[in-house]
Amino acid sequence: MLRTKRTVILLGFFFLSAAAAWAHHAFSAEFDANKRVMLQGKITLLEWINPHSWIHMDVKGADGKISSWRIEGGSPNALISQGVTKSLLTIGMEIVVDGYQAKNGTNTANGRDITLADGRKLSLSSSNTAADDKSQK
Repeated sequence: MLRTKRTVILLGFFFLSAAAAWAHHAFSAEFDANKRVMLQGKITLLEWINPHSWIHMDVKGADGKISSWRIEGGSPNALISQGVTKSLLTIGMEIVVDGYQAKNGTNTANGRDITLADGRKLSLSSSNTAADDKSQK
């Protein structure tokens, strides 16, 4: 009985660890360093969750059509340390996001930085260090 209980506990720990590792992915697993995007639009939703925060925004294209984008940023603590707080970003606020589009071509991007209407540029503290290295060349 004790052996079965230990096995169940170990299996549970293993599956929880695997789920956490899957949720916290490397930049190159999902995003393309060659698909740089510059998005200007209005914030529609903010998700301050671990391991990555998400900014949802509506972006008006050259054709006038609105498309919804999801921007991955760093953890809430990482964003706060960069000066990006819940009180700074508000629904309806106009922002510009510099980032990298998802490999699958969806309207999902890994945010490099954000520029506010007053010109302040802040890091989104995301996991794109490989892309940053590439873009510096």
